[in-house]
Amino acid sequence: MTAVLPGPLAALGVFGDAIEYIFQGGQSETAGREIGGPSEILDLTATHLEVTGLAMLVGIVIALPAGVLLGHFNKGELTAIAIGNAGRALPELAVIAFAAIFIGVGLRNVVLALAILAIPPILTNSFVAVRQVSPGAVQAARGVGMTTWEVITKVELPLAVPTIMGGIRTSTINVVATATLGPLAGVLTLGDLILRPGLIGQTGVVAGAICVAILALVLELALAGVQRILTPAGLRLDSAPT
Repeated sequence: MTAVLPGPLAALGVFGDAIEYIFQGGQSETAGREIGGPSEILDLTATHLEVTGLAMLVGIVIALPAGVLLGHFNKGELTAIAIGNAGRALPELAVIAFAAIFIGVGLRNVVLALAILAIPPILTNSFVAVRQVSPGAVQAARGVGMTTWEVITKVELPLAVPTIMGGIRTSTINVVATATLGPLAGVLTLGDLILRPGLIGQTGVVAGAICVAILALVLELALAGVQRILTPAGLRLDSAPT
């Protein structure tokens, strides 16, 4: 059955009930206890952020250096593109199910499954970003005696920031959305609200969707700010409207 959530938002129907569930909670007739409210939402959000952050960290550590090096040496173009295409076609639920069945359940295994989904956009964008850096800038850097490492870190990476961050932002949104499947592998994220309709009905589903959407928006805005900070001032000026 559903929880009883009376209040001034009742006129909005399920959406209003979902808002009250998030901020006030309610009594579940099925569970026979108070559910929802800021305490539960914050706990689930914290776990959701933890899973997302760890998965993105693993994905960035693996995919970013690989993409930058492949782009710098102009190697592995077909591999980078193939991995990117495979990542877009890979069913998220299948990855979570595979991790749960063949690897096990728990935080580590969910993070591993989500990292697999995070890698393709980061790898592809990093490769493309470095390949798009002006050859003239690279040749000028080599002409003044820069080493390969200096060319990568002082020339190619700063100029490639916008495209690289585009891949990271895309991966982050994908991971945030897919982390809702965490409860299927024993990790209670915001997806727990969506995947337990028998406890509170559509109210919980809508509440979970609202929380995930807000979290994705906040992370997107935060990463946009990071991208702006990391982008060289010259590129920001070039992209500004005239």
